[in-house]
This record gives sequence, structure tokens and C-alpha cells, in this order.
Amino acid sequence: MAPPYQIRADHDARTIVVYQAYPPAIADAALRAGRFVAPFSFHRMTWIKPSFLWLMHRSNWARKPGQERILAVRITREGWEEALSRAELTTAHPAAVAQAAVHVQWDPERSARGAALNHYSIQVGISRHLIRAFTDEWTVDLTDITPQVRKAATLLQSGRAAKAQGLFPTERVYPLPGALESRLCAGA
Repeated sequence: MAPPYQIRADHDARTIVVYQAYPPAIADAALRAGRFVAPFSFHRMTWIKPSFLWLMHRSNWARKPGQERILAVRITREGWEEALSRAELTTAHPAAVAQAAVHVQWDPERSARGAALNHYSIQVGISRHLIRAFTDEWTVDLTDITPQVRKAATLLQSGRAAKAQGLFPTERVYPLPGALESRLCAGA
């Protein structure tokens, strides 16, 4: 059984993949530019999620209005860990959360069918104070995975779950530095 608070993600020695759902106008502009540009908002918090299935639940497999496009955003591990080092759990004192450059929230992880599991998935909110670092320094690649998402959703709906799972990214435990793990994962 997985520990209740543990980051699972697609990652390598240098980077980690997080997912975001966008309307077509934002996704298309970002993909054309190879980075986030207007109409992406640089003036509000953006939430990044390393769990593919959690975002599939949240976006209803890219079918919710305003979330029709799914981007896999590859960011540096250095940026990811910087964000986490500046984070406050959303369960902290409201004044601390209000001042935080980054918010961390743990929500039940999801199965491919959307059922809540008995362990949690991290959601990381990057505030407007760090948004430029996220978009201009940490992000190294943007990939539109919407076709893959739609194909997987069709396979799931037609009862071919094993074939759909072949389209899911491989996620494994992300090795957080001890101090970050203690602060963000222990009894969150």
C-alpha cells in the first residue's frame, strides 16, 4: 500500500512533468510560442499537478469547458523543488497561506474511472509572484497530449481499460529532499 502523502510523477534526473488543462486559445498560443504567452494569465495563481489521473478526473478527460486541451509541462526539478520550498499547505494558518508564494494541497488520488483512492495527490499553486519563474525559467517543454487523452478516454468508455492504461504516462515516486518531505508530506 502506498504511503498516504507521496509525490508520484513522470520524472528523470533533470525534470518532472506536471499537467494542466486549458482552453484551446491558451494551449494553441503556448504551443506555437513554445512557452506560455498571452492569453495565459501572468496575474493569477496557476495550479500544476504531477498526477495524470488526477487531472483526468478534474478535467473529465479534457471534456470540461475551458479544460479541453491537456498540456504536459516539463519543468526543471530545481524549479519544482524551489516552488515546494516556498510552499505553505492550504491547511496551514490562513494568514500564512495568504502570504505564501506557493500553495500545496493534497487531494485523493484517482483511478482511471475517477474513483477516489486511499492515498493523495499533490496539487501545487504557483502564485503571480513566481509565475514568471515558472513560465520563463523552469519550463523546458510543452507537449499537447490531448489526442492521447481522448484516445484513452474512448478506450475506457468501451471497456478496454488495459489498452487505455498503455497510454498513461509512467509515474513513480519522486525523491523529495528530506526537509521538504517532512514539511509537506508528514501528516499533511
